[in-house]
Amino acid sequence: MKKIFLTTCFVLATTLFSMAQDIVKLPEPDKNVSMTLYQALQQRKSVREYSGKEIDDMKLSQLLWAAVGINRPDGHLTAPTAINAQDITVYVCRKDGAWLYVAKDNALKKVSSKDLRKAVAANQSFAADAPLCLVIVSDNEKFHGGSTNGPTISGAIDAGYVSQNIDLACEALGLATVPRASMEKETLKKELNLTDSQNPILNHPIGYKK
Repeated sequence: MKKIFLTTCFVLATTLFSMAQDIVKLPEPDKNVSMTLYQALQQRKSVREYSGKEIDDMKLSQLLWAAVGINRPDGHLTAPTAINAQDITVYVCRKDGAWLYVAKDNALKKVSSKDLRKAVAANQSFAADAPLCLVIVSDNEKFHGGSTNGPTISGAIDAGYVSQNIDLACEALGLATVPRASMEKETLKKELNLTDSQNPILNHPIGYKK
């Protein structure tokens, strides 16, 4: 009986440890960034060469909050969505795996242990050299149970809003990026565990300028 009890405790402890490893709480994003919106607009540019310098959790937190974080007590987001569908989710692809950004917790939830940056890069290998890639996904089901056959116009527009937020946030934070539509979408749908109604629409390789 004692042996069974100890075995059960071990399995439970191992499971809890594994679950803890799969959730990364990000630091509270610092929103006191000195660059103004108009300075960011003046300096915004697409960059396709990145250094090997990693992006720390604070900058990642700032970036994800700007992309699609919660900016009001009622749960509304930094980026608008059609009929407030909140159809957009953002995935972080790094060498340590792929992670879903959970805005309400300001946390990352691991969805894959694979490095999916090559799948994001597709036939443009430069994108795989970035320390991380953000993949913007729209869910048709958020639009009153809409069609699952490819992205809707509303979903594509919503992804564009988020992409613009990422562009401007990167400029303000001293990071480099370029918005892209090319990627191995079917591979990413499988590896990110997306549903039939979820569609990868845009992506951003992100790093420091080389």
